[in-house]
Amino acid sequence: FFVMPMLMGGFCNWLVPLMLAMPDMAFPRLNALSFWLLPGSMMLLIMSVFTGDGAGTGWTIYPTLSTYKFHPSSSVDFVIGALHLGGVSSIAGGINFCSTAYSMRIGAMTGLRVTMFVWCVGVTA
Repeated sequence: FFVMPMLMGGFCNWLVPLMLAMPDMAFPRLNALSFWLLPGSMMLLIMSVFTGDGAGTGWTIYPTLSTYKFHPSSSVDFVIGALHLGGVSSIAGGINFCSTAYSMRIGAMTGLRVTMFVWCVGVTA
């Protein structure tokens, strides 16, 4: 749940610009957004535990489970919101990394001179 946003938003936007010989990020506000969505997501996830009987849906969450017939509390709604915030955080971190990797390198650093770590994380993003 937190692996991709933490790696993309936190670690890679610090190390990859250094490996590209540009110690600045492309969009620092987007990086901050990708990081600060995570505490809100975690709060929604914790609130779902203490609301009603908890989500109790296992690994999959379907919209029909959030109806009053199956779950009378709003715990599933909190979990769905937490998953959406985590996804938005991951996408924002990925966009920030890709824009950093492709637009912030110096002119002499062609695609052949970029380190393998930058290519691996770029393909992953």
